[in-house]
Amino acid sequence: MGSKGSEPVIGLTSYLEPAKFLVWETEAALLHRVYVDGIVAAGGIPVLLPPVSDAHDRLVSAVDGLVLVGGADIEPARYGQEQHATTYVRPNRDAFEFGLLESALAARKPVLGVCRGLQVLSVALGGTLAQHLPDTLDSADHQPAPATFGTTTVTLAEGSRAASILGAETKVPCYHHQAIDKLGDGLMPVGWAADGTIEAAELPGDDFVLGVQWHPEQNPDDIRLFEALVTAAKERA
Repeated sequence: MGSKGSEPVIGLTSYLEPAKFLVWETEAALLHRVYVDGIVAAGGIPVLLPPVSDAHDRLVSAVDGLVLVGGADIEPARYGQEQHATTYVRPNRDAFEFGLLESALAARKPVLGVCRGLQVLSVALGGTLAQHLPDTLDSADHQPAPATFGTTTVTLAEGSRAASILGAETKVPCYHHQAIDKLGDGLMPVGWAADGTIEAAELPGDDFVLGVQWHPEQNPDDIRLFEALVTAAKERA
C-alpha cells in the first residue's frame, strides 16, 4: 500500500498475563499473532501497547491508528453494575485502554475496537453491558466453548461505514459471553446478529471510529477491516 516508508504505525493494545514459552514461565506482555499479521497484510506497521503506562497522550501521538483488541471483561463498576459470577476482569487493562481511547478520540486518530474493544468504546461513552448472554438469550452460540469460536452472520446498516467496508451482510468468527446492552452516547448501532445482539457500532462523521463484537483477526482471508483502518490512518497521517 503506497511507497516504501509510508506505512502507517498501528498501535495494538495487549495482554499482561502469566505465560509459558521456551524455558520461561513468567508474566508477559503478549498478543495473539493473528492481530499483527492482519495489520502487516493490510500494509501497516504493528506496535504493541502493553497496559503498563499512563502516558496515554504520548503513546497516541506515536501511532497513526489504534486497535483495541479482545480480552477480559470490563470491570462492571465502570457501568454501575455488580459483578456477575462469570465476569473476569483486568482493572489495569481497563485503566490503560480507557485512557488511551480518550486520548485517541481527542487526537482524532482512527480507532478499531475488536470484541472487548467495542465494549470499551461503548462503556467509555456511557454505555452498559449484558454481562452473560446465556442468561438473556438462553444460548451459547456467541461463545460455544472455551477457546472455540462460533460463527455469526451479521447484517449491516445501509450507508454505514461498516457496510461500506463489508457490504450488507458478512459471516464472522465470534467469541464473547458479554454484549452491548445500552449503547454509549453518540454511537450508532450498525450491525446485528440474527438474535438482535449489536455486533457493530460506529461514531458518525468523518473520523474512523468503529467497533465490532466479532474477531476479524481470526479470518486471515478477510482483512478488510484492517485495510480500512490502515487506509484511514494513512490519510490522517
